[in-house]
Amino acid sequence: AIVYTSGTTGKPKGVMLTHRNVVSDVKAVLERIVPTADDVFLSFLPLSHTFERTGGYYLPMAAGSCVAYARSVPLLAEDLKAVRPTVLVSVPRIYERIHAKLLEKLSPTPWKMQLYEAAQNKGWARFCASQGLPAPTPDASSQAAGWMAALPWPVLQALVAKPLLAQFGGRVRVAVSGGAPLSPTIAKCFLGLGLPLIQGYGMTETAPVVSVNALGDNDPACVGKALSGVEVRIGDNRELQVRGPIVMKGYWKRPEDTARILDPEGWLGTGDQAEIVNGRIYIKGRIKEIIVTSTGEKIPPGDLELALLADPLLEQAFVVGENRPFIACVAVVKRGEWVRLAADLGLNPQAADSLNHPSVHRAVLARIEKNTASFARYAVPRAVHLTLEPWTIENTFMTPTLKLKRSNLAVHFAHAIEGMYQKPAGR
Repeated sequence: AIVYTSGTTGKPKGVMLTHRNVVSDVKAVLERIVPTADDVFLSFLPLSHTFERTGGYYLPMAAGSCVAYARSVPLLAEDLKAVRPTVLVSVPRIYERIHAKLLEKLSPTPWKMQLYEAAQNKGWARFCASQGLPAPTPDASSQAAGWMAALPWPVLQALVAKPLLAQFGGRVRVAVSGGAPLSPTIAKCFLGLGLPLIQGYGMTETAPVVSVNALGDNDPACVGKALSGVEVRIGDNRELQVRGPIVMKGYWKRPEDTARILDPEGWLGTGDQAEIVNGRIYIKGRIKEIIVTSTGEKIPPGDLELALLADPLLEQAFVVGENRPFIACVAVVKRGEWVRLAADLGLNPQAADSLNHPSVHRAVLARIEKNTASFARYAVPRAVHLTLEPWTIENTFMTPTLKLKRSNLAVHFAHAIEGMYQKPAGR
């Protein structure tokens, strides 16, 4: 097959995948995920993408599982309850949306938020203990739980965890996340409340799965260990390299591009920086996407954007700063949250100039600073431009797996980006 890459940073390339590539990947994933004939998959990602094609189509076919097809992403909440899947194959953006709606529903009622924080923190501690991970240290969410932190887990499970899991149909035994990095905030929420969420890693050029966590060996900070038959190593510039029967034949009619990424010994350069610790792969950022400021600081945008999206006000975020003196951010604001913020600031949410009013920028930058407290100071955005228009596949700002098309966004918001660097940084 010839499968085109999603083109997040440049022109899509035709990846030549052989029958051996695909079958090798499916067999290796079968060993790690172990689906059965009793499993029910719910498919809602594009079948044209290798992640869904392998994980949500060939994999259940090989296992004899049932696959139900969702009507659409907007109707996914209804379909989850109707189908009651046991296996989910998804991208982080879907979990982020569910998390955002959860916070949107709970945040107006302080005691409900306290109960949620208590359940999440106690469940997360239980998860870490079960996986042999370091015990979590107390943070702001621990304090936010207040006296409810003392409630026993069975009570918190009944009041918070079970109702959340019911939104997924109530019988998910494994939920795979891939295609983009999984935010620590999202992992803590869903794993803490009992959703068996495992993160994997891959690319179109590897058919696509390279590695994935297992239910009994699950560190959400990493993307698991390499699949059976797949070799991984760290090359120049800390680049993760992959070799094995899953690696593509090459790019269709692009021998120069093939030679740049695939060496004569069969090692494929992934373009991702990584560390390998005890066999576990920790992805550090996309080499091409790493922002280098004019002061020489290097910032992986993906991690920063995930941190920004922990704020229920922001639906999508795109950070910039290449060869600039500081990091700035373009963000999509949720309409409901925007109306509340505008009211707090005494602004008319319908007025065209309200969204990028100086007082709004100051308020948003203060929230951003809070959510990026764990980042180096140079990585914290110092200017922001806000919009209410979501970025979608249809308007060419998102890939089929809901990753940002950075080059398209940079062109579309070029004037706004220039404007952020023409005025003093707002901190």
